[in-house]
Amino acid sequence: MLASRQLLGVARSRALGSTASKGLRCMATVTDSPLDRKVRQNNWEEGNFINYKKMSENLAIVRSRLNRPLTFAEKILYSHLDDPEGQDIERGVSYLRLRPDRVACQDATAQMAILQFMSAGMPSVANPTTVHCDHLIEAQIGGAKDLERAVSINKEVYDFLSSACAKYNIGFWKPGSGIIHQILLENYAFPGGLLIGTDSHTPNAGGLGMCAIGVGGADAVDVMANLPWELKAPKVIGVKLTGQMSGWTAPKDIILKVAGILTVKGGTGAIVEYHGPGVETVSATGMATICNMGAEIGATTSVFPFNDRMYDYLAATKRKDIGDFARSYAKELREDEGAEYDQLIEINLSELEPHINGPFTPDLATPISKFSEAVKANGWPDELKVGLIGSCTNSSYEDMSRSASIARDALNHGVKAKSTFFVTPGSEQVRATIERDGQLQTFEEFGGVVLANACGPCIGQWDRKDVKKGEANSIISSYNRNFTGRNDGNPATHSFVTSPDLVTAMTIAGTLHFNPLVDKLKDKDGNEFLLTPPTGDALPDRGYDPGQDTYQAPPANRDAVSVQVSPTSDRLQILSPFQPWDGKDALDCPILIKAQGKTTTDHISMAGPWLKYRGHLDNISNNMLIGAINAANGEANKVKNTTTGEFDAVPAVARDYKKKGIKWVVIGDWNYGEGSSREHAALEPRHLGGLAIITRSFARIHETNLKKQGMLPLTFSDPADYDKIQPDDRVDIHCTELEVGKPLTMVVHPKDGEPFEVKLSHTFNAPQIEWFKNGSALNTMAKANK
Repeated sequence: MLASRQLLGVARSRALGSTASKGLRCMATVTDSPLDRKVRQNNWEEGNFINYKKMSENLAIVRSRLNRPLTFAEKILYSHLDDPEGQDIERGVSYLRLRPDRVACQDATAQMAILQFMSAGMPSVANPTTVHCDHLIEAQIGGAKDLERAVSINKEVYDFLSSACAKYNIGFWKPGSGIIHQILLENYAFPGGLLIGTDSHTPNAGGLGMCAIGVGGADAVDVMANLPWELKAPKVIGVKLTGQMSGWTAPKDIILKVAGILTVKGGTGAIVEYHGPGVETVSATGMATICNMGAEIGATTSVFPFNDRMYDYLAATKRKDIGDFARSYAKELREDEGAEYDQLIEINLSELEPHINGPFTPDLATPISKFSEAVKANGWPDELKVGLIGSCTNSSYEDMSRSASIARDALNHGVKAKSTFFVTPGSEQVRATIERDGQLQTFEEFGGVVLANACGPCIGQWDRKDVKKGEANSIISSYNRNFTGRNDGNPATHSFVTSPDLVTAMTIAGTLHFNPLVDKLKDKDGNEFLLTPPTGDALPDRGYDPGQDTYQAPPANRDAVSVQVSPTSDRLQILSPFQPWDGKDALDCPILIKAQGKTTTDHISMAGPWLKYRGHLDNISNNMLIGAINAANGEANKVKNTTTGEFDAVPAVARDYKKKGIKWVVIGDWNYGEGSSREHAALEPRHLGGLAIITRSFARIHETNLKKQGMLPLTFSDPADYDKIQPDDRVDIHCTELEVGKPLTMVVHPKDGEPFEVKLSHTFNAPQIEWFKNGSALNTMAKANK
């Protein structure tokens, strides 16, 4: 028996002999596993491999401990545990210590992440890391000229990032490369991998079965410095898809529907896992769209199981070897039979109607059949000023092809876009391919303006000229986020989110009252016609055209590289460590502002023109909380300085308190800090002397960011206590009571009346309490390295 098994092994070895030239391990033993192969994570890095074998071994350990079926999300996380034998595992309770495969940063957040990494004093990043230049390019007149202008204006920042990446062994994607999430999908995402990225839409990579999670820069620094990364074990929300989309329904409509069900905070503390037979009918880039916008429901991330659509995309992007490797591990790249979800949603794609979400919030979901009625009922401006397609959410070849088919149909009838129409390609590869295949020319004939391969209007990088600030108007986009003023800085702009298909169709009509499924248009001769439902290929028949080479690999010899930071710069500033806690309770603290209603990271630290100061903490702190609404007067950026009795801008009052040695707190409402992952929203209050942010509830990333910077994110144990606090009260925070699992006390001193106590809850674990005591997570890291 043994001899026959050995012969079997030799025969197998001969059969695989031809693979030796590909650098694959081939051993003539029956113990040789298909998971022993050395498959590179991507085509850019020589020495970084996918370790399915280690992941499989970790999973076996966890399975023996839990003895139950696992969801796919759990499989990815548990297979990346730092200590699978000893790690406490309970969904929604335990803090997992994880070893991510990769880190990715966009240029606005990379500045602070790298500045923090530099202060750790390491010669190189310990884990594969990339930086992507996509946030600092303002949309003005068109792609090439806007890019040229951005390169000139941001030269200092780009030089810093380029030199720092070269110094610390980081891959650098130059301006014009494309949006971080599209570049990750095209080059770095792989099924079953774990990636953290310093942008809230990092979950886009879930379209390739990767667990990709948005974090603050301090979290990224941990992984860059080879520390385990900590995440509270998420719950898992299952979304079962059945049926098949057709006609005007697009993948975007799935997440628009889910957002309507779960709301902007319904996914907080959970991973959304899609499964069911309907999954097989969605393209890989369509799955990425759905995962991308999962950030809008507060989800930790979203994932799809590995399938043939992902394999086809990997092959089309020159990563067939990864697809083949994933097929050998496919059993663990989906949920176990019988896996249980904490919540289950079912959507029949055959019955799903196209949706439009908004305005002012991404979870106000309206099916297209009821949208015109909603416009009338709510008095929304019905003239459509601008339609915008593209962004990290919807800029795939399939999206562009389907939109171009609608534009071509209109052109064939002699009509063009009535509204202004902008197109943002997600990457240089997508731009070059749609230029080659004719979609770009169609958009230009249609009246469209093709913008740079960058974020642009989606994040407020839009020099909009067609309306005045304060003028009510409506725009519609295929973006992900539509908070007040986000796109153009105008709080009166009603921004709606939908699929690229509906955006394109509605720009032809120029009105929000148009439903392309049933409403007819008039051609050049006045005859009525119905738009043909969109069509488009998921992948280009002739393969992708990579376009210009925009990647900078780290040099072989990095010793001679020096990082470029001018001491007189107003855009870059070397960081100084925050002061550790003094060990005492904080007494008689003023409330800087009691924020009323929605307070997103856009309200706390605006983007747009402020992006240029992302590398200079003191300068960008001048935007701290200037968008938050003061409960005392219903106004933004107008708070009372309790030491002078005068009203002033929020940052100015905070600076005055800091100068006088006064610690202050902020009182916030529900889901405080939702939206972008930007850690500046946590760095700024810490820099300007804040001690605690006390809210009804927090968005996940922002709560972690505050902890990392040595602040106290606290929640009212009874949310109703928010209403008892007046903006001119003063408070004592009993910091000495900070213990794992125990609330601490806040004593409120009303201006008129007797003091009273309020209990405040927190989610600190023991290591995180050390962050507070030492002044920050970075200080704790430096202390450990001494």
